[in-house]
Amino acid sequence: MASIDLLISDCDGVIVDSEIISHRVLFEALSLHVPAEQLHAALEGTFGLTVPSIIDLIEKRFDLTMPETFDADLRRQSEKVVAEEVQAIPGVREALLAIKLPLAVASNSRLHNVQASLQRAGLTERVAGNIFCAEMVRSPKPAPDVYLLAAERMGIAPGHCLVVEDSPTGVLAARTAGMQVIGFTGASHIPAGHDQALRELGVAAVINDMRDLPATVANLAAD
Repeated sequence: MASIDLLISDCDGVIVDSEIISHRVLFEALSLHVPAEQLHAALEGTFGLTVPSIIDLIEKRFDLTMPETFDADLRRQSEKVVAEEVQAIPGVREALLAIKLPLAVASNSRLHNVQASLQRAGLTERVAGNIFCAEMVRSPKPAPDVYLLAAERMGIAPGHCLVVEDSPTGVLAARTAGMQVIGFTGASHIPAGHDQALRELGVAAVINDMRDLPATVANLAAD
């Protein structure tokens, strides 16, 4: 097996516990246009997708056209609430400081949001500006573009990269890029049985506690 020379982490749901907050704000905004019960069903499995992708899905499913300012208003409200409420995933800072590999972050969120999340988690210096976001590439996750960009800019072949992801969208992106993946299931938004869903997508390991990440990385590196 190829050596592991670069660790790449997703941000939302891996470094900060933000997905549950963003989903709540999104649900509240969409529920003004779609009945709540139908909306719950329509949003199942969408975490990890970009907000424009989710809005497009809802518009097509319910034959709607959202107000012209919907996306911008939602982004502004979501950023405000996340900034006020988000907390780092327990143990993530200690885990990422303990792993002696170069670290990059690859996210479907916008750059300034990732920067704010890293600051909240105390990981700005650890990441050292190695942030790669959907706005930097042609297609967001589940396309592999953002992971391939991270590998290219860091000078590491995709087969030598190890990714930490929480969503099927992100796992698919990383696996399509040719990278090994550790699935993380410890964030607040993770549903029951999610570990099995990630295993079916080909993750190399699944952890529920960030304190297990350094040993898991070391075990995969030793294989």
